[in-house]
Amino acid sequence: MAISVAPGQEGSSTDGAVAPGPGVVEADGQRDTAVDEVGLVAGTEDSTPLQFAVALDEASYLQLDDVVVTVRDLPGGGHVATSGIVTQVRARHEGASFGSDVFLISDGVLPARTQEIAEVSTTRVEPEIYVPPRPGGVVRRATGQERDRALYFDQMTNQVPVGRGRDGSPIYVNMEFLDGTRGAHVSISGISGVATKTSFALFLLHSIFRSGALGARAVNAKALVFSVKGEDLLFLDQANVHLDDDLRAQYAVLGLPAEPFASAGFWAPPIPDDQTGRPNVTGRTSGVEAFWWTPKEFCEQQLLPYVFADAEDERQQYTIVIHQVANRLRFDAEAYGDQGAVRIGGRVVTTYEDLIDLIIERLTDDDTRQEWAGPVTGTGTVNAFVRRLRSSLRPLSAIIRADLAGTPRRAISTQDQQVTVVDLHNLHERAQRFVVGVVLAAETARKEDAGPGGLLFTMIDELNKYAPREGASPIKDVLLDIAERGRSLGIILIGAQQTASEVERRIVSNSAIRVVGRLDSAEAGRPEYGFLPASQRLRATIAKPGAMFVSQPQIPVPLAIEFPFPAWATRLSECAEPPRSPDRPAASVLSRLPDDDEIPPF
Repeated sequence: MAISVAPGQEGSSTDGAVAPGPGVVEADGQRDTAVDEVGLVAGTEDSTPLQFAVALDEASYLQLDDVVVTVRDLPGGGHVATSGIVTQVRARHEGASFGSDVFLISDGVLPARTQEIAEVSTTRVEPEIYVPPRPGGVVRRATGQERDRALYFDQMTNQVPVGRGRDGSPIYVNMEFLDGTRGAHVSISGISGVATKTSFALFLLHSIFRSGALGARAVNAKALVFSVKGEDLLFLDQANVHLDDDLRAQYAVLGLPAEPFASAGFWAPPIPDDQTGRPNVTGRTSGVEAFWWTPKEFCEQQLLPYVFADAEDERQQYTIVIHQVANRLRFDAEAYGDQGAVRIGGRVVTTYEDLIDLIIERLTDDDTRQEWAGPVTGTGTVNAFVRRLRSSLRPLSAIIRADLAGTPRRAISTQDQQVTVVDLHNLHERAQRFVVGVVLAAETARKEDAGPGGLLFTMIDELNKYAPREGASPIKDVLLDIAERGRSLGIILIGAQQTASEVERRIVSNSAIRVVGRLDSAEAGRPEYGFLPASQRLRATIAKPGAMFVSQPQIPVPLAIEFPFPAWATRLSECAEPPRSPDRPAASVLSRLPDDDEIPPF
């Protein structure tokens, strides 16, 4: 007769020990076929508290990432439930000695039996009595509450859904490792174009804001997104034309609405050599603001160091000149007019070219060189500074200027919307680094002044470009400060990169959540991916778009997930209707849906 357990209480008991679930122990020695038993703990493999093998029944199967549980009786009473995740499955003919024996076995000439063995990595032992599962112990597929216990979901007060597991059930991460309570920051790695890093990062933001895990803090939670790959992120507030009932159902399984981002603001640089102040975008013609800095702001805020943001620059002597010149600009510049121009020593500066010319003139004049470059700075060091300063003219001239009429929303700010997208794809790489560094430094300073009351999730693609492993730069210093001190300020970094091995180690090591998509085989072998089991490293080289491996501190084994196709438009062709201006009333999401259409490849 089977031991009776109340519904929903399998695997628990009042004395803290784990009672066996139904079908595990029977007086007559027979197993209860009503439960999802898949096999027995194998006796040909060593079982340890941290890893064991399962010999599968002929009528059962296990696939990678399945969650299983086995219960062992202890001498003197009590039980230990060992839960784990399948990390490898092997099949072989028992009785075969040669490769050609498979043909004899298939023809019935040679007796043999096909046996499948699943390797299981332990995720949880309850209670914490670390004894190995006994060979012959019944192993069953974990579902419902058993699955939640095996994956620690029962201990997550605030769950953030990140996708579905191989069994179709939701997979969560603990919000406490995202909001700075117990950890912070997310690192996403994978090959560009097939790893869907940006898509997952946006889905994660959508889940954070709409899952309810933030509670009352959702009102003050913001996201700052830097876009460097086309205009794809300028349509986050538009419903995807391919949104259908099947996609809504996928979001519903995760407890999320299949909707675009309701509160979003967009910024882009102005068109070069154009004095109208129009943003330099083509796909979206409304609802995008142009951003730039005036010479007055450039001097007052001492932005010159961010012009020299190459990783190797901080190792050069001319960095002394950078800070000396920045101080001179701060003290000598006087406001001129109402468009942000300055007057320095009687000379009016309205463009970045004017500013460069003035600086070079002061550095090359014998009467002013010591005042602007420092008393002991040599000519060679000054010339090195001048050469690099001249090279910044073309990249930065479009975003440092005083020939445009300023608007109230010219300055990039996260205050008036939940998601702020800064489009950088039309800027030179040097200008991209300048914008990222200046904006992040400003947001960090604002958060320091405001205190940790709200959360700012900062999403940066191509993180290895801004915080490379070697060298130093002002931008890298800002990112390191966020990685090491951001959780106390309420600034959470979501970094995406093709190769985590090329990103500053301290940033990666401070990321509580690590996500891996499709990897290059050489990159998969790097030490930075040592948290992945060998089988997952191999699978990462063939992972399809939308499949990710998520590692979090609370669960010892990374979880394989698939996240749904974006419910928001990722390009102009996916917009159900032309983008609206912010002052237009929002139409119903349902009114923008197409009658029928096919979902494109993910």
